[in-house]
Amino acid sequence: MSKNRGLRRLLTHFLLAAAAVLMAFPFYWMAMSALKTNDEIWRFPPTLWPHSPLWSNFADAWDAAPFARYMLNSVLVGAVIVLIQIVNSGMMAYALTHMAFRLKGVFTALTLVGYMVPVTAVYLPGYVVLSRLGLLDSYAGLILSNCVSIFSIFLVRQAFMQISHELVEAGQIDGASHLRILWTIVFPLARSSFAVLALITFIEQYNNYFWPMLITKNPDLQLVSAGLRSFFVQGGAYGLKWPLIMAASAFTILPLLVLFLLTQKTIMRSVNLSAGASKG
Repeated sequence: MSKNRGLRRLLTHFLLAAAAVLMAFPFYWMAMSALKTNDEIWRFPPTLWPHSPLWSNFADAWDAAPFARYMLNSVLVGAVIVLIQIVNSGMMAYALTHMAFRLKGVFTALTLVGYMVPVTAVYLPGYVVLSRLGLLDSYAGLILSNCVSIFSIFLVRQAFMQISHELVEAGQIDGASHLRILWTIVFPLARSSFAVLALITFIEQYNNYFWPMLITKNPDLQLVSAGLRSFFVQGGAYGLKWPLIMAASAFTILPLLVLFLLTQKTIMRSVNLSAGASKG
């Protein structure tokens, strides 16, 4: 039995390692292509390592377009949206799980039904609302139009449902307000879920393309995805300068990698807690 268990564990680790390599290979290929010449990229059979690494490709790509501006816009917009969503999702989820009010079940159902509405279905009314408010082509429009997410509410609600209501009642007996209970008792217990929410939301907003392109025309407000497309069309000469395109793609994902490294322990703790809860 122990030998079979060991073989099964070895096979599991091998499959996980193979999956990890498979997932990481596109990033490796992107980084290596950024160090090659255009001829090397199109050479067959392809090489896994450049003959003579051209580190200058990164500097050339950085100087060819205002990528610092694009990345700053994406980080700023994404970070503000994350903070707003954490606050409003936390309050909304707390109301749906630990507060009693009339028609609570109906309101919860309507909120979850909203999760099934396609994002593209609200583009037109959202554009009209922003236009009438004078928020088109502005940071405020980019942020306010994304500050509420049904997915975020649903994710935090699921985390709050795992927290005993007795803790909330104990806080109420001690005279604490709902807001104090939320941020001093409930929030710390669901910290890992909020970390996952922050990571998912930031990645989504950092890579957001169609909606920002729709409501902004000013090049100074372009986010990374739109900036990369502009560079592909202009600086990349419609794909004729692949080393520069790959270099630009490589350094624009650095904020996402840094964010993942900072939150990976919290995320793994959340996964372990979820696994333990499911076993229990």
